[in-house]
Amino acid sequence: MASPSLRDAVGGLDRDPFVSLLAKLIGESRRLQNDPPALVPQEDLVAQHVVDALLPVSTETGGGPLVVRKVSYAEGRSNVIVEYPGTVPGRAVSFVGMHMDVVPANPDEWDFDPFSLTFDSEDKDKLQGRGTTDCLGHVALVAQLMRRLGEVKPVLKHSVIAVFIANEENSLITGIGVDGLVKDGLLDKLKNGPLFWIDTADKQPCIGTGGVITWHLKAIGKLFHSGLAHKAINAMELNMEALKEIQTMFYNDFPPHEKEKLYKFATPSTIKPTKWSYPGGGLNQIPGECTISGDIRLTPFYSTTSVVKKLQEYVHDINENIEKLPTRGPVSKYVLPDENLRGRLIVNSPLLTIDLARLEITIDEDIMNGVACNLESRGFQALCKATEEIVGHVEPYSITGSLPLIRELQDEGFDVQTAGYGLLKTYHAKNEYCLFSDMAQGFQVFLSIISQLEADV
Repeated sequence: MASPSLRDAVGGLDRDPFVSLLAKLIGESRRLQNDPPALVPQEDLVAQHVVDALLPVSTETGGGPLVVRKVSYAEGRSNVIVEYPGTVPGRAVSFVGMHMDVVPANPDEWDFDPFSLTFDSEDKDKLQGRGTTDCLGHVALVAQLMRRLGEVKPVLKHSVIAVFIANEENSLITGIGVDGLVKDGLLDKLKNGPLFWIDTADKQPCIGTGGVITWHLKAIGKLFHSGLAHKAINAMELNMEALKEIQTMFYNDFPPHEKEKLYKFATPSTIKPTKWSYPGGGLNQIPGECTISGDIRLTPFYSTTSVVKKLQEYVHDINENIEKLPTRGPVSKYVLPDENLRGRLIVNSPLLTIDLARLEITIDEDIMNGVACNLESRGFQALCKATEEIVGHVEPYSITGSLPLIRELQDEGFDVQTAGYGLLKTYHAKNEYCLFSDMAQGFQVFLSIISQLEADV
């Protein structure tokens, strides 16, 4: 059992101050949407609400022990670091990843105003608005944890540190969120204990996430009249056959990994198309070019670098042997010898360009690597025990959805574990909401984790 003294002293999550703070945060969410250049969030709006809530129990006002610090790397885009000091040097437990930006929301598509906190008329447990699950609800939750520690002032051996971050929802701009804090050494103290990234959902430990590589496969053929198909190279047919070949080779090289069962991944690594585009034309024109776009979701047991290299090899091999691709019908072809024309493939994933014969491969600079949490760490053990104690059961899971930044923290030597208390079914969705009862359980999980780690010292 977790220490009853800490649980009894701090108590449960107080609904009124939690909802009051969350209402202020959701009220700012219109200006927190992160989709540059059109939408650049102003996380300082949330940061100031967090600071205002904690200042009465901070060293700055003399009202309490909390050390509160705002850190900004861009105008209007703050991070907040809050520390409840412990008595033993070199001991820390941290709650990180509560980000103060949100994904965009279109009010015309919602059943209620996404930019204000509202309540379901038939279910007062349901708190509605953009950011309630991802991730302003967690901002308010951890802020309340730190506030209560500051008010109650329990004697703890571990320092408890909370890091509220900017710029999680978009990677076009870098260096202004947790990546900037790590670079400047401001989170080094967090290596002295488990780091809990609070930005997942459904109240269970998320022990694995996927990497992601986006790609654009462009086929160049020969545009011609559809009544003279023998004089055309149909770029659509070429692209479909080429993609089928690429997928076959990918699944041969990156099959389901044995560790995926241990980590309970719902799916193995996948490559699939998600968009189709072409320059346009009449129904009586065979298209001379088209582009299929999609992504690769990669479990963390495979290297994204290896996948990129293989992708280059696949397309190079197809271009060199394009006449061997299956065709569609008696006059379908990808080579016109009389005109010295060959269809060709171009793979684009903007930013990095590599020339390989007739092949251009461009890979997105913000390739994201997956994460496999350390299942032997004290942090994982404490999270599982706390979850079972408070929620009633523990069922760790993994998804090939991607979480930015945490693999980099893991590579820097942090013991990263992930959890969250919103709802996966409303993540990035229309009509987003969370449940107060779930957040209240998260509050108790945090106290249980702290108590367990205290008992170790």
